[in-house]
Amino acid sequence: MTEHTTGRVTTTELDDGLLLVHVSGSLDAASHRPVAAELNALFERRPPSMVLDLREVDFMGSAGIALLINAKHRAGRLGTPFAVVADSRSVLRPLQISQVDGALPVHPTVDAAVAAVRLVST
Repeated sequence: MTEHTTGRVTTTELDDGLLLVHVSGSLDAASHRPVAAELNALFERRPPSMVLDLREVDFMGSAGIALLINAKHRAGRLGTPFAVVADSRSVLRPLQISQVDGALPVHPTVDAAVAAVRLVST
């Protein structure tokens, strides 16, 4: 297992290559670009699977929602199983209001998300 931190993004690569990407702070128009750049760099590595952990995100704006949709689509194009971890109202409510929650694989815990992407990977 290896860990790498860039700004508000910490990436842990598990033994099977799964990338666990922890994001903290706000995901809005003013702050999403560095996170998007880091996700793009991670997708360039063509990971076997990816889990995006948003438990430490304290605000989700429309730019953050777009970031999630783009990440899901990119993962789909690459054939990379992808899941999101969210357990706070600050993330879940915007996803519900925008009706994106049904289009994203959102799980309440890292363990549940990791299990889900590993199930798809096998």
